[in-house]
Amino acid sequence: MPDLSLILSARQPPTIIKQSLQEHIVDPKETMVMECEAKGNPHPIFSWRRNGKYFNVARDSQVSMRRRSGTLDIYAKHNPEQYEAEYQCVASNLYGSAYTHKIRLRLYRPPVWPREILEPVIISAGLPLVLPCDAPPGPPKPETYWMSSSFPTMQAVRQDRRVSMGVNGDLYFSNVLVNDSTTDYCCSARFPYKNMIQQKMPVVVKVLTTRTVAEAAPTWLSPKGSSSSILVLQGEELLLECIAGGMPTPRITWTKDGEDLPVTSSMKVKNFNKMIQIPKASFEDAGEYMCAATNRIGYIEHTITVRVRAAPFWLERPTNLILAPEENGQLVCRSDGAPRPTISWSINGEPIETSTPQSNRQVSGETITFRSVSTENTAVYQCNASNEHGYLLANAFVNVLHATPRIIGPRNELIKTIEGHRAFLDCRFFGLWFGNRFRIHRNGTLEIKRIQIEDQGTYLCVISNIAGRDENQVRVEVKGKDDTENVFLRGSDVRLECGVKPDTNVSFLFQCDHLRFFFFYFGRVSMDGSNLVITNVNRGDEGNYTCVIQNDLEQKSASAHLMVMDRPSPPTDLELSDPYERSVRLSWVPGDSNHSPINEYLVQYDDDDWIPGKWKNLSTYPGSLNSVMLHLSPFTYYEFRVIANNEIGSSRPSRPSKRFQTSGAPPDVIPKNLKGVGTWRNNMEISWEWNGPHLKYLVWWRRRDSREEWKNATTKWLKYYIYDADTFTPYEIKVQAVNDFGLGPESPVVTGYSGEDRPIAAPLNLRVSDIESTQVTLHWDPVTRESIMGELKEYKVYYWRDSSQLRWHRVNRGMRSKVFPNSDPEPSGVVTDLIPYSNYKMYIVVTNSRYEGPPSNHIHFSTPEGVPSAPKSFRIQQRHLDSIYVDWDLPEEPNGVITGYSLKYQTVNASRGEELKVEEFPPNVTSFSIRRYDRYTRYRFSVAAHTRVGLGEWHTEESPHYTTEIYAQDQVDISTQGWFIGIMCAVALIVLILLIVCFIKRSRGGKYPVRNKKDISLELVDDKDQEGTFDYREEERGLQRAQPSVAAILKRSDSDDSLVEYGEGGEIQFNEDGSFIGQYTGTRRDVRDLDFGGNLELHSPMNTIYSLA
Repeated sequence: MPDLSLILSARQPPTIIKQSLQEHIVDPKETMVMECEAKGNPHPIFSWRRNGKYFNVARDSQVSMRRRSGTLDIYAKHNPEQYEAEYQCVASNLYGSAYTHKIRLRLYRPPVWPREILEPVIISAGLPLVLPCDAPPGPPKPETYWMSSSFPTMQAVRQDRRVSMGVNGDLYFSNVLVNDSTTDYCCSARFPYKNMIQQKMPVVVKVLTTRTVAEAAPTWLSPKGSSSSILVLQGEELLLECIAGGMPTPRITWTKDGEDLPVTSSMKVKNFNKMIQIPKASFEDAGEYMCAATNRIGYIEHTITVRVRAAPFWLERPTNLILAPEENGQLVCRSDGAPRPTISWSINGEPIETSTPQSNRQVSGETITFRSVSTENTAVYQCNASNEHGYLLANAFVNVLHATPRIIGPRNELIKTIEGHRAFLDCRFFGLWFGNRFRIHRNGTLEIKRIQIEDQGTYLCVISNIAGRDENQVRVEVKGKDDTENVFLRGSDVRLECGVKPDTNVSFLFQCDHLRFFFFYFGRVSMDGSNLVITNVNRGDEGNYTCVIQNDLEQKSASAHLMVMDRPSPPTDLELSDPYERSVRLSWVPGDSNHSPINEYLVQYDDDDWIPGKWKNLSTYPGSLNSVMLHLSPFTYYEFRVIANNEIGSSRPSRPSKRFQTSGAPPDVIPKNLKGVGTWRNNMEISWEWNGPHLKYLVWWRRRDSREEWKNATTKWLKYYIYDADTFTPYEIKVQAVNDFGLGPESPVVTGYSGEDRPIAAPLNLRVSDIESTQVTLHWDPVTRESIMGELKEYKVYYWRDSSQLRWHRVNRGMRSKVFPNSDPEPSGVVTDLIPYSNYKMYIVVTNSRYEGPPSNHIHFSTPEGVPSAPKSFRIQQRHLDSIYVDWDLPEEPNGVITGYSLKYQTVNASRGEELKVEEFPPNVTSFSIRRYDRYTRYRFSVAAHTRVGLGEWHTEESPHYTTEIYAQDQVDISTQGWFIGIMCAVALIVLILLIVCFIKRSRGGKYPVRNKKDISLELVDDKDQEGTFDYREEERGLQRAQPSVAAILKRSDSDDSLVEYGEGGEIQFNEDGSFIGQYTGTRRDVRDLDFGGNLELHSPMNTIYSLA
């Protein structure tokens, strides 16, 4: 049967292959593109309608239409708002018109938040509060979130049962507290079209405090009143929200149709039970939902009536019909929706009711039936299914073909071959062959086995059906085969025997065609008796050799034909024909095989315009072919040459063909490594690998396991982002390369997932078992797939050593973690590297590829005792010449209660071996001394600690070399040596004497009376009685009256020197009996201000020294 696609290339009504989305958002600052691509034969012409009327593109200077395409490029430098409208593209040719769906062009306007100064919100503590966001509406709808700013940081507002953000973006406080006024609140919005974030001016909340906060019954903040209703379309997201104010914070509960709310896998309860999210609403979700808010003061209810409707969706969309004359067919258009859609048919865009009636066409609701079709039925039919919530539009053509058969391939082909070889004559369609000695294959190829000279000639391929016939001629030339009686390889030595023994009376003569060789030799030819020897034979030695024997009586001769096998001669006469976008036919005349059949041809090409002559291998072909179709890259310059190969070797390359350029063509390579990965919780990044220059890419996507249509977009980058996607939703994606000449092949459909969000649930019932000193086994209950908000990556355990069971032992409380990639129904894991005899705390979280979930319950457990680590600070000392002293400290990690120590020691360099000795010590003994045999003996010591579990790690160390008495004496504790004690006593005595001298010198400087000072009269400042005794003050009661006073000692001095000249300055005065009376100026000074060189107490034994001085 003929290839249907080839027949369709002769005539085909238009088919829409690419169009923009129904809601098409563009940036007016850039080129606004509305896509419309169609195929057909002849190629369609395109036109546009705007708001239902013809749009004259040629008369608008800001609009242009691409070549061989209906895609519009709008350069709206002036008044871009005039292009906001509803558009529809029409693709037409001689056989019909196809329509795109209606494209609503909307301009993207940068979001503008008014730069208003928001007055502070003043509210009393305990009252509810709503902070409006009022983000710009888009398009598309922005994503809002709230931030709190406390200089210098900004962070997201922590939401809980009391504080949460509503569906409309407002921030709700069920009741305000004093600490709500510590920060400013700022609403931010992310606009997905440009991935831009804007912030509203911050608002300040001031909370008025009172001694008591009044409690209040619940009131509805959103929605208002006692009832409301929501209309949602099937497949869209349904959000039900109830937020209440009150003090204390109310609790929200839900019921549906009077019963407890059945939480299913398609339903999520969010926002601390304030919101129900159903990602894809279905008719089963319709009903009455009641939310109740309760606190200890009161109770309120709100009823939300949910109605589910459906925009039209396909049950069976019409498909193209290709019919032969007099055949029957049907176009079926079946859809459903709520309310049920209305079906309407059009022919080439015209309603079928007003079109020209056709007797063989019958319209019955969803079906159009055709009987005994003719070419008049050829047209494009549109099916429109619509209800109040939307519409569907599909094109399907009816193509009635009355076509004669065609032969696809080269015409009048010449095939050259060699006698005895096998030849194949191709005919793309099945037909009849007229020729000699042939076998016909089912695909139309004629095979001639062991072709002979008489088989050459012209062969005719004929195909036919009831509509006509087609034929093609193939001419075959056969080259004759040489006789091969004596065949030698080039370069070998040849010996031709004459066959007669030599005789003295006999003369020899060798003839080679016109040459004669006598009994002499020259060059490579020589005589060996009656034999002719040719060394290093080559192609020039070929020919008929004749040996002539002659004597007096007779003359005889014998002949032989010499052939030399060599590499083939290069092919000649390269010709190019049948050029296409990606191929061309190359033909050549085979060179001489040189008596070794050609088994392969190598075709090489040169496509380098800058450095010609860099030949590359293109492909190899059997030696029986001399005309092949080369598969090339489009829009490239080529030169070709051919090399023939046989068993001997390869020929020289042929002369290059003429330079040839392939025309442009659509891409033929599928982009590789297609994948879809979410980079944000509600988006998906579709990416692929680069596969050629000057390409764009058409990206297709739709939700997996849904009835929605494929959506597409064109980009010049290697990635494309989908926004407003549900969290971790599977999508079917595919991509194809596009250039100016058309579309490339589609990639296989790949499943990608939108972004992941933070898990909303923690693993429950974390518990431990099999607690050992260094490890413990964990068990926990797995979280549900829906609560992971992504793909389960692993469970992660956080644990830390809180304390040691030895209260005096300090520990490092650094947190550690361990992951368990466990998806079993009853997950468990083992945590190792624990420290014995310790108290641990632990919790677990679940993680997806992006986030960690909330922590589970914290658990506490204690590890039992283990063996201790090695004792630390092990020291070896030699305090005497004949003994060694060792001591050590507690282990760094006791790992339990230390019950004792074990010490092993043994000599390592003694002339006679000594057995290993072991000493045991109680836990309070950490030292040991041993007596040496001589000063040269060294020991190896090993010490370890005990717990009730067993012996711990050994610490081993050898004593150093103690070889001389001087070194040994240096090791003695000098604090016990007599000479050291004597030196210290002498130093102490010298210091004491120096101190005494200093005090005496200081005291002598103040003994001289001042009455003789010229022109200075002394005033008595201190009070004294008539007998001259002192009246001591309260502060001087520490002085012992039984001893002589300092003033009395100073009075007995015989020196007449001035106090100013010998004293510490002019600041001290004396009375008549020598006691201190202050300064010359009469200023009184307390005895406490005098400097006695430190903490000197007058009742100390030093007083006696003063008197002796």
